[in-house]
Amino acid sequence: MKIYTFILFVCLIQFMTSSVAEQLQDENIDVTVHIKGEIVIVDLTLVIAGTRQDVWEVLTDFDHMSNFVSNLKESKVVSNTGDTLNVYQKGAAKYGPINFPFESTREIKLTPFDKIQSHMIKGNMTKMEGTTELIESGGQTRIQFHTESIPGVWLPPIAGRVFIEHETREQFQEIRNEIVKRIQAKAAVAPELKQ
Repeated sequence: MKIYTFILFVCLIQFMTSSVAEQLQDENIDVTVHIKGEIVIVDLTLVIAGTRQDVWEVLTDFDHMSNFVSNLKESKVVSNTGDTLNVYQKGAAKYGPINFPFESTREIKLTPFDKIQSHMIKGNMTKMEGTTELIESGGQTRIQFHTESIPGVWLPPIAGRVFIEHETREQFQEIRNEIVKRIQAKAAVAPELKQ
């Protein structure tokens, strides 16, 4: 039993120190996670050199999101009524010894180029509510992301917080990479159109 506890302790330390190193490598993505009882609250801020339309195009590309967000195996719009979508997503969040498969159908209300509101209809979490806001200033767009959820499984407070922080940061790194890629592709095409 003592050996098992020691191994678990060593894994936890490695897990936490690698997360700190990642934060230092990508300090412009600010993520905070609070676990209050069973409720997990996540807040993220990220600034991208681009317009709200550039950012919006990627954040709302649900049918192709599994192509650029690595923890998604499947993502698709299952119904569309004006600015309200039902989106099905399935995947698995993995980090170190933790593996958390997830599946959900969310109702997503869009206020174009300003706000995305999300409410889980069904899935393997007990609750998930989220809001993403876009604020443009001086050729940059700030993403403000906030969620409150109740996972379907118990999360240890310290390791759970580190795990969620890592997954949120990684997901938004991948989203940012896709935004930058699309902005660069548009910039490369623009001179050709002028000729």
